[in-house]
Amino acid sequence: MEKTSQAIGVKTPALPKSDVSAGVGIAGLLGLVFWLLFCRTYPLTAEFLDLPGPRVRLSGQHAALAALLFSAVPMAVWSLLVDKVHLRPSTGIDWKRVRPNGEIMDVSVVKIAGLWATWAIIAAFYCLARWYWNGQYLFAIDVLKYAIIPMVVLSVPYVMWLDRRMVQPKDHAWHFGAMLIGREAWDPEEVKKHWRAWAIKGFFGAFMISILPPGWAELVNAQPAELINDPVKFVLLMITALFVIDVQIGTVGYLFTLRPLDAHIRSGNPLLAGWLAALICYPPFVWGIIGNGQVLSYEHNIGGWGHWIGGNTALVWVWGMWLIVLTAIYAWATVAFGIRFSNLTYRGVLTNGPYRFTRHPAYLSKNLFWWCSAMPFLVTNGSASDAIRNTFFLLCVNAIYFWRAKTEEKHLLAEDQKYRDYHAWMSEHGVITSRLTKITRAIKRRRGPNAVRASNDLTQEPAE
Repeated sequence: MEKTSQAIGVKTPALPKSDVSAGVGIAGLLGLVFWLLFCRTYPLTAEFLDLPGPRVRLSGQHAALAALLFSAVPMAVWSLLVDKVHLRPSTGIDWKRVRPNGEIMDVSVVKIAGLWATWAIIAAFYCLARWYWNGQYLFAIDVLKYAIIPMVVLSVPYVMWLDRRMVQPKDHAWHFGAMLIGREAWDPEEVKKHWRAWAIKGFFGAFMISILPPGWAELVNAQPAELINDPVKFVLLMITALFVIDVQIGTVGYLFTLRPLDAHIRSGNPLLAGWLAALICYPPFVWGIIGNGQVLSYEHNIGGWGHWIGGNTALVWVWGMWLIVLTAIYAWATVAFGIRFSNLTYRGVLTNGPYRFTRHPAYLSKNLFWWCSAMPFLVTNGSASDAIRNTFFLLCVNAIYFWRAKTEEKHLLAEDQKYRDYHAWMSEHGVITSRLTKITRAIKRRRGPNAVRASNDLTQEPAE
């Protein structure tokens, strides 16, 4: 389908349709807001219904965990009933063809063996890695300890039920199981795909669970009315609320990688550079590289935005609203993914929401937020050296996120023609991306025709 521009009389290709509708994320957001309001007003509800137990706000760890269900269930219902994602060929499921149990029993047994062995290896990794047994990770480990038994028990009927309907039941998990059992031919590439997907779920899933409680507790217990006269604290609370939305929806994405929802991980990023660029931004690696006082720390002797403009109430409100807008874009970028959010993965192509304006709205807004909130070029001790170092190292952090963006694009360009179409469309028509593309081409034009040709090829051809 093409759109015609009346102004210049040329045809402009339409933006490829997103694999995730806006309604999915909105449904999850509404479910999350409902649970948040319930937790905040629980004392009134308990008193009205004369419920036993403490009549306090539900700000604990279990309430934060329950919020995942209030986000996930509405997104799943919308996906199935409205978008009907279970009927898409990309699920790999043929609902009209149901094999007898006897036909798929051997396949399912091998696959279940592969899954159980995978979980055992991930559990061993958790046991060996010391950072999982300190601080915020203790909550995640407790959750996973209680989750493993239901996972093992439910995996048997789920795998058998799904294998009866899958077009090709010998998926990545089957190939890993076949490798372990050694009775049938298995494909090493399929085993690699299996482990890339589960390494992503294991590493990032535990991290996301670990950061659920703090923000949730702060948001449930907050008194916004008391902060309205303190704009800095009010802005920080609004930013916390948006980060809670991001973390809750994002965690759902890592945990609910279900094929009937078309939310399964189709591939993990196979590029070593992609993994390095992503892992350096998360614990435990970020603690020794970007964290305060470390190699790329950009927060030495800074005062932050509240310190430098705190004396001007009007400016504080304006600047604070700008920070809220940047954080809202960051949260919107996660909500737009709906049930499919996760790092280093290909789970379909997203072209709506903030992704209509730039390919990387989360990275762009996050990095702008750091500049505008930390103000690394302003230091409390008046040291020009500290200001220069802070500025340089934040630029280094920006470069890491640019690196992440490029490795993600290279992965997706190699996977899906729709993403290649989206990538090319954004280069020419994206509100932000097209302007950046023009700047890049102008710079490369100065370097000669070969550089321009390479730039054009990048927007037209899949990465190798």
